[in-house]
Amino acid sequence: MSQIVASRGVTRRVGVLAVIAVLAALAVHSSAARADGPGSGAPWVATVGDSYISGEAGRWAGNSNAGSGGIDALGSTAYYDNGSNSGEAIAGCHRSKSAEVFIGGGVNGVNLACSGAKTATADGTDFKPGLDFYANGAKQGQALALQGFAASHNVKMIALSIGGNNFNFASVVQTCVSDWLLSPSWWKDYCNDDSSVTANFTAANVAAQTAAIKGAILNIRQAMTNAGYADVGYQIVVQDYESPLPPGAQIRYGESGYTRQNTGGCGFWNNDANWANSTALPTINSAVRNAAAQTGLSNVKLLELQSAFNGHRLCENTVGLLEEKGLTSWTQAGAVDKSEWVNQIRTVSTVFGPYYVQESFHPNYWGQLALRNCVRKAYNGGTPRGGTCSIAGTGLTAQGEPNMALN
Repeated sequence: MSQIVASRGVTRRVGVLAVIAVLAALAVHSSAARADGPGSGAPWVATVGDSYISGEAGRWAGNSNAGSGGIDALGSTAYYDNGSNSGEAIAGCHRSKSAEVFIGGGVNGVNLACSGAKTATADGTDFKPGLDFYANGAKQGQALALQGFAASHNVKMIALSIGGNNFNFASVVQTCVSDWLLSPSWWKDYCNDDSSVTANFTAANVAAQTAAIKGAILNIRQAMTNAGYADVGYQIVVQDYESPLPPGAQIRYGESGYTRQNTGGCGFWNNDANWANSTALPTINSAVRNAAAQTGLSNVKLLELQSAFNGHRLCENTVGLLEEKGLTSWTQAGAVDKSEWVNQIRTVSTVFGPYYVQESFHPNYWGQLALRNCVRKAYNGGTPRGGTCSIAGTGLTAQGEPNMALN
């Protein structure tokens, strides 16, 4: 009897050990299946930077003065990005659901960018995380946020748009529109010679902002290093800025009267529109490109977008408001080809719900999807590359995006 009991005891112990071994194997398998991080798990693209990459204005598919319903592609939750889809994770960042990061095809996207962001964090009345390691309670700079995210996710590409706010882009636009509104066509007051504008484009300021952008890119690299990545394990794709407004001769509304702003939402004098395309934008984009080159990093690529919207810019004579093109909705066939891809400029005195002033002069729904097409091509199946993105044809792709090419 004692022998039988002993035998049963051995059998029980063997059985228990076998069960433990199986459970351990299952735990290892389950852990391996869940393991994400540098070089392991599902691939991710992350976007960092400012409003031109966060998805600002991404709710609106074109422009219309006949009510918002005909151009409302995403609805009132367009900028909701918290876990419960009930609001913004950071108020005012406007990370829209049409943002370029969501390229799909088995690649996940995380949007850490924020409308209004500069290279350095601003923590005042509005929190604007910059591309740094700022930390104040739950508030984090974008580099620090990226570091934390990348440590537990397999980030293969970081797309970056930064620098425009360092050159005070929004205030320059405001000055140009104010000068247009407050001066007559027979005595034009141009913004391009206002001291508040020219101060942004002095050689000293250009050098300072180039250094700041370079530092921001290096912060992204440091964040990835801190998260456990070697430089060969990911790519940083630095974007420059697309032209939002055509030269004066291509604006479809005349300079006299108030139609240019009241109807088109593009209150610039021709001279200022020409300056914006020939001087202001090239200066900002040169600072971005030079900053990227000065980092000396082998895993930095450049995505050039300056001409990406040509033909679909705000008030360009090749496109129009929905009602000007005989359309009533953004969903109608051919709407993408007839619409502007840049949101109208709205002033504080004229803006009304559901629009925001900060949406002014930014890529709208169609613009965001065009940029998404560019970013997908830059991702290049997991071997990210740079290039110049431009319109490749009419109509929409299978993903419902404007046809773009990356050369």
